[in-house]
Amino acid sequence: MTDYAISRNPTTGEEIARYPMLTADEREKSLSRSADAFSQWRHSTMATRVAVLRQLGEQIRLREAQLSRTITLEMGKPIAQARAEVLKCANLCDWYAEHGPAMLADQPTQVADAWQRFRPLGVILAVMPWNFPLWQVLRGAVSMLLAGNTYLLKHAPNVMGSATLMAELFDATDLPAGGFNLINVDNDGVSAAIKDDRIAAVAVTGSVRAGAAIAAQAGAALKKTVLELGGSDPFIVLADADLDEAVKSAVIGRFQNTGQVCMAAKRFIVEAPVAEAFEKRFTAAVQALTMGDPLDENTFLGPMARTDLRDELHQQVEATLREGARLVLGGEKVAGQGNYYAPTILSDVTPNMTAFQQELFGPVAAIAVARDPQHALAIANDSEFGLSATVWTANEEIADRLASELEVGAVFINGNGASDPRVTIGGVKKSGYGRELSHFGVHEFCNVQTVWKNRR
Repeated sequence: MTDYAISRNPTTGEEIARYPMLTADEREKSLSRSADAFSQWRHSTMATRVAVLRQLGEQIRLREAQLSRTITLEMGKPIAQARAEVLKCANLCDWYAEHGPAMLADQPTQVADAWQRFRPLGVILAVMPWNFPLWQVLRGAVSMLLAGNTYLLKHAPNVMGSATLMAELFDATDLPAGGFNLINVDNDGVSAAIKDDRIAAVAVTGSVRAGAAIAAQAGAALKKTVLELGGSDPFIVLADADLDEAVKSAVIGRFQNTGQVCMAAKRFIVEAPVAEAFEKRFTAAVQALTMGDPLDENTFLGPMARTDLRDELHQQVEATLREGARLVLGGEKVAGQGNYYAPTILSDVTPNMTAFQQELFGPVAAIAVARDPQHALAIANDSEFGLSATVWTANEEIADRLASELEVGAVFINGNGASDPRVTIGGVKKSGYGRELSHFGVHEFCNVQTVWKNRR
């Protein structure tokens, strides 16, 4: 077993800190702590839970600078984007504090003396990724805690500093000790936790391989899972689209967070009459992006989070070029210090190529040409993933038809993809199942209990 989780600065390669892995005895104590907290928290009033969320939002804002800097140092997110992530989490707490209680109130049914009640499940084990160290955790934890569950976090090893800060934020609220708990374990430790009777359910955001492995173990233990996994999201541009706006959206959608976003535009499917114009404008816009020190406020592209991830991305680019794609821009590791990869555009990509069949988790865009809207739809759906999609067109009827036929969990028409607590997110196919955010996310980890009085 590895003794430490190591946090390393992807800009310099320097080690930031080591976080000891829990021993079996320590893991047992941690699970007991979470279970003890649940026995108390499950009986708390809604007013108490709302107060904790408001306290959490306040703590996030008070420590915004420290949280943002820690994210940037640990995984390379440009500081302005890290700050936006932190403040988004604070707003999330406020939103659920205001709107969450109504979602969890008893709901009437079509039977006069029957209603639905939302009861907590217990301790929820969450296995979370590094690319949004705060948001990925809190977008699930906030709603789970509001429902009366407790939250046991197994975070990615390279962002344990962010995880530790989150635990400190919760410690500064009135949440019972162990209500938000951090468990630093390896894969065997995760497996042991899943088998433990004190774990009620599991939430995973990560790779397809990790999600499938954890879901199999949870299934064997008859425990519910919610999975938000990989994506290779299509970005369709039809001939009548506003190209200037589509290009702006494409740049943000592909290169935000240095392209390390599950629900990001990755496959650009452009209708033939505007394919050349789109490629030209898109290339010029990408060339104008500023790459550099992620602590610089003017930097848009930082380093990739880990060296192995950059190596894997480069192998995917080289494979796609060997398969016949055309290199428009980039396609190389940036020489020197740090895990930088040149912003890259591949064109003349076809559905059988690596860049379309695999997820590109980094600053690489793949462009394919479609004959017409129906052909664009066929290319878009030719993927094992189904997280989200974007459609740019001036024809509302065509946009609505494409949206209804795209095999994804979310469709964005003439706008940027986003996650927002007011609407649900989640995928289909190998992008996972279950939903986060909105009332759907709240109810995922509830026992939806029927109460029926005076049944004759």
